[in-house]
Amino acid sequence: MFEVYFPLLVLVFFATAIAVIMVVLPRFLGKKEITQPKQTPYECGMIPVGDARERFPVKFFLIALVFIIFDLEVVFFYPWAIIYKHLGLFGFIEMMVFVFILLVAYLYVVKKGVLEWE
Repeated sequence: MFEVYFPLLVLVFFATAIAVIMVVLPRFLGKKEITQPKQTPYECGMIPVGDARERFPVKFFLIALVFIIFDLEVVFFYPWAIIYKHLGLFGFIEMMVFVFILLVAYLYVVKKGVLEWE
């Protein structure tokens, strides 16, 4: 039984060792100077302007939700593509119904103007 779990124990040991080394080693090797540029927030290379608690328009959240919905739906294409030959015509028709529902949802989103940037 030990020979079955030995590779797993080796993996856990090396993963833990690497994690500890990556956390502890920079504390010994890194500089410890505290300067003003290190203490300022970093925003994509731009100087931070304004309050961090700024309100975002709902449109950003709608676009994120639409992306998540369509991204998750596309995941269902992979299993279908793997067993496509075994499903035959029935599987093809089922997938076309699925694609049609996605197309209707996409057209609804476009008609509502969720994807339009102002």
